Amino acid sequence: MKHADYFHPALRIIHWTMAAAIIAMLFIGVGMVASVSSLHSLLVSIHKPLGVMILLLVVVRLWLRFTTVKPALPASLPAWQKGIAHLSHWALYFMMLTQPLIGWAMLSAAGYPVSLGGSIVLPPIIPVSNDAFAVLRPLHTWLALALFITVMLHLAAALFHALILRDGVFSSMAGRGKRPEAP
Repeated sequence: MKHADYFHPALRIIHWTMAAAIIAMLFIGVGMVASVSSLHSLLVSIHKPLGVMILLLVVVRLWLRFTTVKPALPASLPAWQKGIAHLSHWALYFMMLTQPLIGWAMLSAAGYPVSLGGSIVLPPIIPVSNDAFAVLRPLHTWLALALFITVMLHLAAALFHALILRDGVFSSMAGRGKRPEAP
């Protein structure tokens, strides 16, 4: 299988855009549930379109992931670390895809519109249902917490590769620096 030194430029742009959006989204979500002030409606008006943007970007990102050449993990990494790296990436993709869908379904179940600003309103994806809302609301919260933890672990691993191992894993997504030569 052919490998590249760096991820495709579009994949790198989407990665970093999504990283900023997801971190912002997690903090906005915490602010929404912690606030009863006038800021609540502002945060909600940001949260909904940002969630839809993340959903669309993850679909494009998955398409690029399957259609572009990717860098290989360093041969020096033990097999178990490579396995964890792959598992954590698929967990992130799963959460980035399902979290906005659960939020959309939760709002649909509650009878609330998903407004993207102005007159753009997405259709509900499930019917109004108190029972569904009662399941989806805490699921959205727990998945957000799991996403936050996984993102922090991903960041810790990226920094470990960049600052300690210096094995080119970080530079393959940053698009800078030279990847070390394979042994």
